[in-house]
Amino acid sequence: MYFPSDEERRYVQRRLLPEARQQGIAEELRGWSWARPPLQPVYAVPLGVYEVAGKYCPTGRDVYLRRVERVVAPPNRGMVEGRVLHQLVADLLVAAKRVIYQYGAACLDALEELRERAQPPLEGVPLAPEARPELQTKLDAVRAFETRRIVERVQDVLARQPQAGPDTLVALALPVHLEVRLNGTYLGLSPHLSADGVLFTEMMVADLKFGPREEFHRLTTTGYALVLESLYEVPVDVGCIVYVSFRQGRVLVERDFHVIGDELRHWFLEEREEKMRLVSEELDPGLPAVCPRSCPYLRVCRPDEERRGAPEAGVVAANPAPDGALALAGAQ
Repeated sequence: MYFPSDEERRYVQRRLLPEARQQGIAEELRGWSWARPPLQPVYAVPLGVYEVAGKYCPTGRDVYLRRVERVVAPPNRGMVEGRVLHQLVADLLVAAKRVIYQYGAACLDALEELRERAQPPLEGVPLAPEARPELQTKLDAVRAFETRRIVERVQDVLARQPQAGPDTLVALALPVHLEVRLNGTYLGLSPHLSADGVLFTEMMVADLKFGPREEFHRLTTTGYALVLESLYEVPVDVGCIVYVSFRQGRVLVERDFHVIGDELRHWFLEEREEKMRLVSEELDPGLPAVCPRSCPYLRVCRPDEERRGAPEAGVVAANPAPDGALALAGAQ
């Protein structure tokens, strides 16, 4: 999922990176400038990158409910499926690296066997029984797609470098670090962050999505880029959102490569300060003009709509309610 094609790599190297160098990134917006404004946070509220970057609730009331009112919302179907699919991709890549380290150049047969490895049962996954067959179909499709890609990449490296040892083979064929744990303390963020993927050979941060494209998704790569810069003091100028969808049993992958420029960095910092302020000052931002039906907090903010059992699609009109009514809803 994470590995760009030759055409995409050429686009990054010959278009995006030169564009980033030409535009330039303001020094005060580099992660290593964390000790002074605007990177130095005003509030001491260590949020996660997903809380800052996730604008599924336009007003940020989801962060207020979770952090201030301590409302625990069950994940919706999309969140559950995304979590399971994320884990499968990470497990496959880690297993493939383990096989390479074990067998070296003779690893191809063992890598092929990853395709047939049994999928852990879904009994413990919080999904309705009728939704599990569809998820299982997606899991099977992702496993077949990803193992095929892994084998092809390893074969390609071995064809060019037949004497490559295990460590070199992993570095050349699978150059991505998964679920990278990062300390965001320098930027006032959580000390326990986790980036989906980091390609250190190209200093590019990647995020995997199993859902529709949103403009604010680029805030996630921006946040992790700032954290990486704060920790390693090397520029991270390019991000990639990997969108995975399914059609007639096939896996479709679309990659959104983008320059992490001044505009995105300013946007992330503005969102960070605003959401930190909501939590620090315990300010209920109120309902947005519309609420997505998939929001796990819909039962709190719009209990009448949630009780109707509407499908997780579309939006719900949400006329602003008085502050007192909002506070009461948040306490339910």
